[in-house]
Amino acid sequence: MARTSAARRTAPVIYGVDRMVRNVRTGRFERSLAGLTAIGSLVTAAEIFFEHDKASFGNRLMWIPVALGPVGAVAGVAGVFSKRLAKTALPIASVAIVANGLQGTWLHARGIAQKPGGWRNLRYNMEMGPPLLAPLLVTMVGGMGLLAAVLRREK
Repeated sequence: MARTSAARRTAPVIYGVDRMVRNVRTGRFERSLAGLTAIGSLVTAAEIFFEHDKASFGNRLMWIPVALGPVGAVAGVAGVFSKRLAKTALPIASVAIVANGLQGTWLHARGIAQKPGGWRNLRYNMEMGPPLLAPLLVTMVGGMGLLAAVLRREK
């Protein structure tokens, strides 16, 4: 029985989803996610460096996410090439990144509260103060590394 033209048009979309599910089942996605964690760690560390440099690194804790970027990148690359490191080094680095992202969210919220008007002047202080949601992006990069560590590895 021949496929209709509508079925042919939707087949690549279904195939794409099926392919992604197959990659998760076979373990290929674990290596890809470890690599994405490495890239995400470097990109976010660079962005954090520039943003914290704008603030003159006024708090010593501002250096921690900058330093964790290369750590996450090395662990992510190691996770691409080594199953053992994907199950040990990558989750350790990722937990540190997640913890630092949550700490950063708390510190940014505290920074907004310390601005004139605090939370009562939320709209202005959200725009002019430390970006409240930015540390959560770092937390997502760490979460990708944790997810990669628990996924099945390709044989």
